[in-house]
Amino acid sequence: MAILVYIEHAGGKVKKTSLEAVSFANALAAKTNEGEVVAVALGAIGDDELASVGSAGAAKVLHASDDRLSAGVIQAHASAVAQAFEKVGAKTVVLAKSSLGDAVAARLAIKIKAGLVSNVVELPDTSSGYQVKRSIYTGKAFAMTAVETENKILAIKKNAVDLKTDGAPASVESFEVSLADSDFASKITSIEQATGEILLPEADIVVSGGRGMKGPENWGMIEDLAKTLGAATGCSKPVSDIGWRPHHEHVGQTGVKVAPTLYVAIGISGAIQHLAGVNSSKYIVVINKDPEAPFFKAADYGIVGDAFEVVPKLNEALKAEL
Repeated sequence: MAILVYIEHAGGKVKKTSLEAVSFANALAAKTNEGEVVAVALGAIGDDELASVGSAGAAKVLHASDDRLSAGVIQAHASAVAQAFEKVGAKTVVLAKSSLGDAVAARLAIKIKAGLVSNVVELPDTSSGYQVKRSIYTGKAFAMTAVETENKILAIKKNAVDLKTDGAPASVESFEVSLADSDFASKITSIEQATGEILLPEADIVVSGGRGMKGPENWGMIEDLAKTLGAATGCSKPVSDIGWRPHHEHVGQTGVKVAPTLYVAIGISGAIQHLAGVNSSKYIVVINKDPEAPFFKAADYGIVGDAFEVVPKLNEALKAEL
């Protein structure tokens, strides 16, 4: 018996969110005695990178290297994971909540007749049944969900668990899957990917600017601070609407929802739709000259001051420290 973890990867690297899912599964296995943690990876990725998943707590990685799986066709991935689930004799699948993970999990739940809980933030309470705590209402509240099926799928919210990093390298085994033509009934014909050194959905630190930046010509100091911090850049909805920044940088409920360790908001008042897209961040820093800006109520740290004075000084201080 084992707990199976579905691994996502991009650019030859396993995603941090998937490593968090492995760490969650490792803690779950220790709590429920469900055996070892086995990960499954699909498509082209190096064995050395897959072995590094062991640091997060996986004992073994099953690698289905079929090139057709590299494109991320959802039905094909669901079929492959279902076969891995049967192979290792698992009762639980753990994966990261993401656009791909959500789609695969929904189809997988039907295939293996599993109860599915998304946005999971804690290990389940097994003292009386199987109760899972999950985040709801864009992080404003929590709900306890009872899972009554034998098979279970848990989709873990980003940054909800501590990442384990002290495990030994995992063994990597080739895994042959049987895929039907129907698994590829839909095809991905093109991918338009946002550009930038660090992309918003994967960023651990995000630096965003709002209308307080006064114009696109002033965005250099946002980009300079982001470069110093190794961060992605974002913006508020009004900024993208008026064309100061590209729409793929729009952070908020109607844009990209982020959950970084650190979110820095510069010249952003803190409208409800923006807060809904960032309130899962571990720490929020707000820089605004208006002391009544709503964003300060959600901030862990706030600086009341002119961004054109504060940000350059902050950047220089960080450069000196880093």
